[in-house]
Amino acid sequence: MSNWYQLDIKQVLQQLDTDATTGLTETLVKRHREQYGANELKQKGQKNPWLIIWEQLTAPLVVMLIVAAVISAVIGDYKDAIAIVAIVILNAFLGFRQEYNAEQAMAALKKLATPNVRVRREEQVQEISARDLVPGDIVLLEAGNLVPADGRLLESINLQVQESALTGESEAVEKDAQTVFEQEQPLGDRCNVVYMGTTVTYGRGAVIISETGMQTELGHIANMIQTVESEPTPLQQRLAQLGKTIGAVAVAIALLIFILGLLRGEETKDMFLTAVSLVVAAVPEGLPAVVTIALALGAKRMLKRHALIRKLPAVETLGSVTTICSDKTGTLTQNQMTVTMLDVAGEHIDFTRPLDSKQSTLAPGEQQAVELTGHRALALLLVSGALCNDATLESASEEALTYRAIGDPTETALVVAAARVKLWKGNLEQAFPRIAEVPFDSERKRMTTVHQCPNNIDTIPEAFSSAWSITQSNGNPPYLAFTKGAIDGLLNISSHVWINDHGEPLDESWRERIRAEHDQLAQDGLRVLGFAFRSWENVPTEQQEDTLEQELVFIGMVGMLDPARPEVKAAIGTCQTAGIRPVMITGDHPLTAQHIATELGITNDGNLMNGQTLNRLSVQELEEIVESVDVYARVSPEHKLNIVQALQDRGHIVAMTGDGVNDAPALKKADIGVAMGITGTDVAKEASDIVLQDDNFATIVAAVEEGRVIYDNIRKFIKYTLTGNAGELWVILLAPFLGMPLPLRPLQILWINLIADGMLALALSVEPAESNIMRRRPYKPKENIFGRGVGRDIMWIGLLVGIILLAVAYGYWSGDQESLAIVQTMVFTTLAFCRMGLALTLRSERDTLFSIGLLSNKPLLGVVSLTFLLQLAVLYLPFLQELFGTLALRGSDLAISLGLSLLVLAVVEVQKLLLGSRKRA
Repeated sequence: MSNWYQLDIKQVLQQLDTDATTGLTETLVKRHREQYGANELKQKGQKNPWLIIWEQLTAPLVVMLIVAAVISAVIGDYKDAIAIVAIVILNAFLGFRQEYNAEQAMAALKKLATPNVRVRREEQVQEISARDLVPGDIVLLEAGNLVPADGRLLESINLQVQESALTGESEAVEKDAQTVFEQEQPLGDRCNVVYMGTTVTYGRGAVIISETGMQTELGHIANMIQTVESEPTPLQQRLAQLGKTIGAVAVAIALLIFILGLLRGEETKDMFLTAVSLVVAAVPEGLPAVVTIALALGAKRMLKRHALIRKLPAVETLGSVTTICSDKTGTLTQNQMTVTMLDVAGEHIDFTRPLDSKQSTLAPGEQQAVELTGHRALALLLVSGALCNDATLESASEEALTYRAIGDPTETALVVAAARVKLWKGNLEQAFPRIAEVPFDSERKRMTTVHQCPNNIDTIPEAFSSAWSITQSNGNPPYLAFTKGAIDGLLNISSHVWINDHGEPLDESWRERIRAEHDQLAQDGLRVLGFAFRSWENVPTEQQEDTLEQELVFIGMVGMLDPARPEVKAAIGTCQTAGIRPVMITGDHPLTAQHIATELGITNDGNLMNGQTLNRLSVQELEEIVESVDVYARVSPEHKLNIVQALQDRGHIVAMTGDGVNDAPALKKADIGVAMGITGTDVAKEASDIVLQDDNFATIVAAVEEGRVIYDNIRKFIKYTLTGNAGELWVILLAPFLGMPLPLRPLQILWINLIADGMLALALSVEPAESNIMRRRPYKPKENIFGRGVGRDIMWIGLLVGIILLAVAYGYWSGDQESLAIVQTMVFTTLAFCRMGLALTLRSERDTLFSIGLLSNKPLLGVVSLTFLLQLAVLYLPFLQELFGTLALRGSDLAISLGLSLLVLAVVEVQKLLLGSRKRA
């Protein structure tokens, strides 16, 4: 059952057959373990390695190669058959290794179970492994503990639990064991239960375990993660389509040539050899391996920009992203609550110096960021914020004299604000020790502390001494109480307002003025707290809120904000220029979300939607408006999943950020799941494709840029590879019609397609970014890989190469079998040189080789030089001559071959110049 929160404690104990004081007996523990199993999250069965191998071997391009190898073996061409099989094995190994590594990714949800817990069993408190917990166990919790399983609270003493990993809410939740609900409640409102994977931040309690393992709420999320299907990336879809297209075209042409040859009376064996050559020429054998290696190199470059790639295909998908859905806290902002505004009656000061967002430290130079000369009321305000406060400021480094704030983010911001003007909390507490308090609770929305006042003014910190002397002008009462909380509630219990160093009656005009200033600060996106004080002659005997919190003197307000990261605004602008829409999705207040979104340029027209509105929308209604909403506030994890789905249904490639366990389903559903490396849970990281090591939105944009560069380069070497293959097809296809034998041997084609092209294509994968990389729209997910002129260039450049090769073959063919070796050697060499030239000229689709710089891709120049030397080795080393069927060319023949290949490069460069001139005109 899951409605434990609707049962009282007695009913829960009865149903789970346990006693609150003694706990389970060992007999019941064994019985429950047999019934419920271990308290662990189970991972569904992984894909069988043999299935992975089968999928690699049944890819369209690989099937064609296997068929070609079989045909070569049947006709007795064993050298070609062995070479083709070697290529198949190499590609299958690379693909298997990548996918198998992905399948072996650890199930990080298991890490959210605590290693050891304290339980009551057999009338004793024992420490056991969390894995050994069973329903009915009584677990003792205290601040700092991870909750090891779901359970109903039996006891709660000031218990607060941080459930952000599960619910997305950043504030700790107050728990109350005595509460019983009659109506069904959402998970985040069940204050009498705790959940596996959450953290106790304050107080202590005892809980009776109700669910363990996969039956917990965390287990349900684990199950959801494993059932969400990952969609193939755009590149995977395009390569699959490319394989099918090439396969269909190659088989059709090979079959046609085979039939026409037989009709002309050609030998069956010769026509089999021609058909195999056509298939081998058509298939880009090295392409799968080159794509994999290019993605890996791209992932390595991204790591240098603080983006860790967990799933290799995501590198390319980044280039197609059209929408980035980003959380606010820590990604767009610094994740460091900072006091930015102080307001007292008659005095107002901007307090905007931010802290370091990663370390929450205060450096020595920041201690005098604001001088309080002439601001005695502000000093009083800061002291009240530091003393009515449970956060601490500890030394982070004695050598560097730096300090670290520890505690609730709101309270640490107040302590640091005081420290900046030398009002150190430690010194204040020594001068004004706390002797009583009324803790904060969610109903009152305030807290109060009572302090003993010093007898000697010399013990008071210098920055506060003048303000203290004014405060005590009407005597020196021994006790002082400070209260902080929400403005409306604080005004209701205040009778005076502190103005011009004395208290004045808090009349209606003052109340309206204070409320107006509060509303303005709230509209600016600030979180506002009010402060008040009261002096006491004696400590009240009843230290309750109705005694201490009355007839207070209102001091003023503090405005706090999690500031935007300074580099994010420029990154947002880059996104918009690149045709990518940034969307903010946050659980924060709509006014805060709107302020940050407007400041960063995410929205200008206030197009915001909150969670309540989302709840009322159907799936179809959300799809209709999802492209017009820039900011979502007060959003639940389920909403995130719905937003991603709606955007995908509208044809968008979506990147989604997240850090909590509850974000995992949305991260997995998104085309690119982006987890936070600093604040993110291991569950979010494992569900993601990319982990940001600095939790920074600007890093996502940098990764998108890198993704575009990688996809551009993949398109370049696909274009390069298929252009060369097209030249091979043309010469093999047309040579028989000119009465010539096969001008290229299958093994010669394999050498060029795999060895030479493989290295040249790989060098193209490190081509630097083109100048307009982030000034153009993203590639559409279903955009044909031959779009944007790629298909056109493959056809005409391939035809140009084919005509040149045919001219070489025709010029050297003398009609007898003796000239066949020189024909094949010249065609082979000219083709190899042509492809070296193509690698240089196809580096850019729009800029000439000389405008981008011949030396801007030095690895490519090195590979061109190496392949040139390897080709010479094939021509002049005897054992390679025998293997590839080549002859040693004369110098004049080599010059002709090289000159014709340079002609191809020159024609393509002229075409780019003409195309560029037409576009500028």
